[in-house]
Amino acid sequence: MADLEALAEAVIKGDQNAAVEITRQAIADEMPAKEILDTGLIAAMSTVGDRFSRNEIYIPEVLIAARAMKSATTILEPELVKAGVEPIGKFIVGTVAGDLHDIGKNLVGMMMKGAGFEIIDMGVDVSPQAYLEKAKETGAQLVGLSALLTTTMPSMEKIIKAFKDAGLSTKIMIGGAPVTQAYADKIGADGYSADAASAVDVAKELLAA
Repeated sequence: MADLEALAEAVIKGDQNAAVEITRQAIADEMPAKEILDTGLIAAMSTVGDRFSRNEIYIPEVLIAARAMKSATTILEPELVKAGVEPIGKFIVGTVAGDLHDIGKNLVGMMMKGAGFEIIDMGVDVSPQAYLEKAKETGAQLVGLSALLTTTMPSMEKIIKAFKDAGLSTKIMIGGAPVTQAYADKIGADGYSADAASAVDVAKELLAA
């Protein structure tokens, strides 16, 4: 019988081979897909997020764990679909227009996927109109905006205004090295996160609001 605690440990350590093998064994043992997801994968990424926020591990370890989680999730996804397991929400993420930095955005996307969100990654240098059209198309409840340059931060305000003008109820959260809570308040963002680990908490709070 597959051991879901061992699966979680494999993900935390970033052992892709073990994560995939244990996931396959769990499916073969006819364990419920949602139990494999919650107890094995989501629990692991929650631990990774906690350790990252306490500076016990750093970005390379988070990326390695996220890759292991992704490999296992790829195996599990068909079973989740069969079982009718829905993501807890849809989250659009991208780096704003004029900015080509993507490490922070990628980390947030990985942590959110690890928490059970469906991720729609827009990439970098994304215009306000592109965010707006994607939100309308997908019905995503949340949009995450990333900026690493002070010169591209004003794009965040333009995006928020575009969503308000369009009458969309989508919640918008922002982050990035130069971004602060004060700036989020100033431009009317619904949420702000200082790092990828706390982004998950902010997103869950916004979904519950």
